[in-house]
Amino acid sequence: MAEVREGWQPKLVALDIDGTLLKWVQGGGSTHEEVAPAVQDAVRRVLDAGAHVVLASGRAPHSMTVVADRLGLHDAAPGGDRLWIVASNGSVLVRYPPLEIVREETFDAAPAVRAVLERHPDALVAIEERGVGYRVSAPFPEGELDGEQIVTHLDEIVSMPVSRVIIRDPEATADDFLQTAGELGLHGTDYVVGWTAWLDLAPVGVSKASGLEYVATELGVDATDVLAIGDGRNDLEMLRWAGRGVAMGQAVQAVHDAADVTTGTVDEDGAAQELSRWFPA
Repeated sequence: MAEVREGWQPKLVALDIDGTLLKWVQGGGSTHEEVAPAVQDAVRRVLDAGAHVVLASGRAPHSMTVVADRLGLHDAAPGGDRLWIVASNGSVLVRYPPLEIVREETFDAAPAVRAVLERHPDALVAIEERGVGYRVSAPFPEGELDGEQIVTHLDEIVSMPVSRVIIRDPEATADDFLQTAGELGLHGTDYVVGWTAWLDLAPVGVSKASGLEYVATELGVDATDVLAIGDGRNDLEMLRWAGRGVAMGQAVQAVHDAADVTTGTVDEDGAAQELSRWFPA
């Protein structure tokens, strides 16, 4: 919907987190996450107008509620209702606060994980340990996973159905993983490859789009009235599904191709630029 109808205003705004709402800022000898004031103000105007804001991320629920708190989303949610959050790339749907898992899609990840590890034997594997952090086959690079990392034998990690599996190879590239995933077909699982050699495995047919479709139905909002903004390959389905899909300026080409339009980069407060078009100051 690149050409919007006259008088159109989103009834639901779906926002990716990393690279859309949050940017990494260096200063004081460390690197930290930051939501720019312009983005914070724009999100508040969306809520003040009575539209719904739904966070949609590959993150686990516990690290998404922290962002919701930082933005003050539940303080100004329409009608004072609890927030909807689409976590783990659509595999887990959450109401907050308090944190309540409304829906969770799981699958047997063992065959796909072992197939990838045959080609990337040094890759790291992680699954969410709800409310704590992650169970990992070995520690991930610092800053890449929120919460505690509990080192666990691989057999135990993939012994039970899971909603999402992360496979990370610090020595490989995103293109390496794209080729591996494409050649393997991943035996019935869906996959997303991130900026680096980071592979998310999810149940078949599950994505941010499928999660948002469920939430939109619950809220009585049609997809044509949804504005979605994102920057990663895990946003492709969401951007195609939404009435208006917007790519962040720094996104890879596949994301631009899936979107209706492109806004500024995260360092240019691109999310605020797009939101201000429909919810001006």
